[in-house]
Amino acid sequence: MTAVNTDSMSTPAVAPAFRAEPTTVELVDVVKDYGGTRALDHFSLAMKPGEFVALLGPSGCGKTTALRALAGLEAVTAGRILVDGEDIQAEPTNRRDMGMVFQAYSLFPHMTALQNVEYGLRMRKVARGERHERAMESLALVGLVGREHRYAHELSGGQQQRVALARALVTRPRVLLLDEPLSALDAKVRVSLRDQIRRIQTELGITTLFVTHDQEEALAVADRVAVMSQGRIEQIGTPEELYARPQSAFVADFVGLSNRIPGELTDGVIRAYGTEFDMLGAAQSDGLVLALVRPEDVLFGSEGIAATVVTSSFLGSVRRTSVRLEDGLVLTVQHEVSDRREPGETVRVSFRGGPVSASRVRGADASPAERAS
Repeated sequence: MTAVNTDSMSTPAVAPAFRAEPTTVELVDVVKDYGGTRALDHFSLAMKPGEFVALLGPSGCGKTTALRALAGLEAVTAGRILVDGEDIQAEPTNRRDMGMVFQAYSLFPHMTALQNVEYGLRMRKVARGERHERAMESLALVGLVGREHRYAHELSGGQQQRVALARALVTRPRVLLLDEPLSALDAKVRVSLRDQIRRIQTELGITTLFVTHDQEEALAVADRVAVMSQGRIEQIGTPEELYARPQSAFVADFVGLSNRIPGELTDGVIRAYGTEFDMLGAAQSDGLVLALVRPEDVLFGSEGIAATVVTSSFLGSVRRTSVRLEDGLVLTVQHEVSDRREPGETVRVSFRGGPVSASRVRGADASPAERAS
C-alpha cells in the first residue's frame, strides 16, 4: 500500500470560526540598538486592517527584530508601536493579543495536537467545553480533524506547523505574526502550507506580518512586500510593483533575477549595447552604471548582438538559457519552452528596453564582463 503525503494535499475549505476585528498596526520611527549595533534604524511601517505584509530581506537586515518588537519580545530603543492608534509598548507580550508562529514548531511533546491547541485557552481560564470546541474549530481550519489525538512525534513536519498555526489562531488574536514559519519544511510541503496560510488569513481577515528571506514566498502570499536592508525598508509595494519597478539596485537584485548590463547614464537615460533604458529610482549623476535587466527582457531574434549559448535549463513553464557575448559578458534569457537552444549554438540577442534600476560601476577601466561580475 502506498503512503500518501497528506502535507501536500489540498485542504477542504472550512467556514472560519471567527472573523478578526479590523486592526491597524504602525511602527513609527523605531530604533533598536544592541550595544554598538543598530538592528532597526528609524524603521517605519503602517499596516491596514486585514492586510498581509511580508518583510523580506537577507539575514541580519532587521526583519525578525521588527516582528519581535511588535510582539513585545524586544524592547525598542526609540520610536512608537501602535495598534489601532494606541501605543502598546508598555503592554507585556501576553497582553498584546497577537498570535505567533515561528520556524520551530515548539509543540509540547507530552500533549496531543488538541491539547497543544487548547493550551493558550487553558491559560486564559476558558471553560473546558468552549476550549474543546474552539480548539477543534481551529484544527478544522488547518485541515487536521482526525489527527487531534496524535502526539508531535506522530505528525509530519508540515502537520506540526499546522498545529502551531491552529494554536496561534485559537485565541482569536487581533494580529498574526509569522516568523520564517516554512523554512524548516521541504519544498512541496512549503508551497502547500504557504497557500493554506494565505487562504486562512483571507478568510479570517486578520492583519498579518510575515517574515521571510524567501522572495518567492513573499511575492506569492503578501498584499504588500517590504524589502529591508540594514534596519530600514528600502521599498514597500505590491509584488508586481517591486518586480516591475524596483526603486534601487538592491531591490532589483534581491527580488527576482537580473542581468547586470554595463552602460552609460546621461540625463536619466542609460545607453547599453545600442538600447536606451529609462532610469528608475533616485536620480544619479551621469557616468558608467550597471543596468539591471530582467531575463524575460532579453530576447532571441534574427538581429541583435552575436552570442554563443552556454547552458539551457528547463524550468517547467519557461526555459532559461545563458549566452556569452563576444566581449565575455554572460546573459540569462528567459523564453518559451518550445524555443530550445543547444550549448555552442550561435544566436543573436537584443533588449526589450524600458525602465530599469542601476548601480554604479566598480572599476571603470575593467572590461564589460569584469564590470558586470
